[in-house]
Amino acid sequence: MLTLYRFFLYLASPVVFVTLIIKAIRSPAFRPRLWQRFGFFENHPMPGGVWIHAVSVGEVNAAAPLINYVLKNYSDLDVTVTTMTPTGSARVMHLFSGKIHHCYLPYDYSGAVARFITLIKPSLAVVMETEIWPNLIDLCHRKNIPMIYTNVRLSRRSFEKYRRIKGLVGPTLRKIENFAAQTSADANRLIELGAIPETVKITGNLKFDITVPPSVKEAAHVMRRNLGKDRSVWVAGSTHEGEEEQVIDGFRLAKKEIPDLLLVLVPRHPERFSSVGRLCVRAGFKVVRRTQHQQELPFDTEIYLVDTMGELTLMLAACDVAFIGGSLVPVGGHNLLEANALGVPVVFGPNMFNFTEISTLVSDKGAGIEVNDSDELASVVVRLLKDPSQRDRYGFKGKELMEENKGALMSITALLDTRLAPVD
Repeated sequence: MLTLYRFFLYLASPVVFVTLIIKAIRSPAFRPRLWQRFGFFENHPMPGGVWIHAVSVGEVNAAAPLINYVLKNYSDLDVTVTTMTPTGSARVMHLFSGKIHHCYLPYDYSGAVARFITLIKPSLAVVMETEIWPNLIDLCHRKNIPMIYTNVRLSRRSFEKYRRIKGLVGPTLRKIENFAAQTSADANRLIELGAIPETVKITGNLKFDITVPPSVKEAAHVMRRNLGKDRSVWVAGSTHEGEEEQVIDGFRLAKKEIPDLLLVLVPRHPERFSSVGRLCVRAGFKVVRRTQHQQELPFDTEIYLVDTMGELTLMLAACDVAFIGGSLVPVGGHNLLEANALGVPVVFGPNMFNFTEISTLVSDKGAGIEVNDSDELASVVVRLLKDPSQRDRYGFKGKELMEENKGALMSITALLDTRLAPVD
């Protein structure tokens, strides 16, 4: 099956190249370091270090405590962090610039991954969540590089997709040293797909181990002053196509109740910044873009469009209420826990199928509210903004939820220690 996979992968090369070119044309953020996607690098770390892969922003945020642990406890080892998206790259550099090596993970072509592994020569590979790349895993296995898959989340939808190619996925999973699964359901799905049961351990969700650095709180204080201390501020973060229209409709309704309300809009993908900006202007609102104005906002600003990467955390820390996108459209949602960790009431739509367990926990705990459409979104946001005591309750419950579910970091670092600790 691996040979067949390689054949079809090379057969699909023209599609891969064309897709990459289209992305580079549409989004300037995709243009730098295109050669890294094929395993060509100009700088490289010392061999024998730790390689950690986090596909995008959410995975980078979840991996941050783990990266900090390695930097603190294994300071003699170089750390390489790879991502797949420019937004993930921006987040890595924002958090760890000067402390780690960063590059894009190459596509799963045999030659590309061989160049990558030959260059960095890691002593340990750590992959966040469920990025299954057969050629890369096979090469690490053949070179005796242990791979640990951490914070593994395998949704029912992903499980069904992988099950269709179980002949390829099963042997691939059996080459991985350890899996740290979020839940028993994730663990069972891994085993059903072919993972060796003894390699699968339930450790919980690393995203509950988020800590908010004091520097973020300090920066958020300045940001809130710039946004307007006396205004109500609502952040809509990680929004997608077809979702901004609903958020703007909800904002229009909410402004009837709270005239000085400011919407801070943070689209998920940088290639959509300009189109979202035009959408806001067409809707008749006074829009200011972050790249054009980073000081105190004019009071008549109605929508502050964050057309930069890696600043959602800062905006969440500076707001009164947060809506997390990808949930009013069938994308599957995004992580709610960062807002919970910051003590911010969180609102989300019904399409949270990629975060079912988390959204259920958040709702059941009283740390967030699910809405179905723009009318409900406006109603909930207004209710929270008009009732500070209710906001405080939701914020407190969010922090409490995070505290109650911590512990994954300790379990996962114990796995790392068995591989990195010197042998007496």
